[in-house]
Amino acid sequence: MGLPDEIAATRAGTGNPSALVGELRRTAVLVPRVGEEQLLTAAYGGVRWILAFTDEAALARYALTREAPGEPWDYAAVLGARLLDAVIPELGEPAGVAVDVADEDGSMLFPPAPGIVPDAVAVWPVEAAEPVNAVTAAAPAEHRGSGHGEGTR
Repeated sequence: MGLPDEIAATRAGTGNPSALVGELRRTAVLVPRVGEEQLLTAAYGGVRWILAFTDEAALARYALTREAPGEPWDYAAVLGARLLDAVIPELGEPAGVAVDVADEDGSMLFPPAPGIVPDAVAVWPVEAAEPVNAVTAAAPAEHRGSGHGEGTR
């Protein structure tokens, strides 16, 4: 079963959370870039979310919701395990992965929780001003790059 299928099963209440996380870890997701070394992220619910997409169509649906929908987007294919195990610990703040955020019925959040991210950076649940549903991602309001410096898209 692929990542979109695992997400669908989890959202339907028939999925296995361990299988879902395992599928993200094995999947190369598409992550938009901001500049040469920064990945597109969004702040929501006290967490910095790395925006990841299961395919180019899902990324295109998200791009259509942004300010300049006709603009080309640079992106990287990144193994989910690398996002969880290497990129998130480097951010220095509570961080998780938000998959297919433009797809109301197909999005999924992978929060900074034990068993998802390394225990050293797991902080879930985060004391948040806004409620966060760990199954569906809302459209984030603030965007910035991660890694070295900051950027916006």
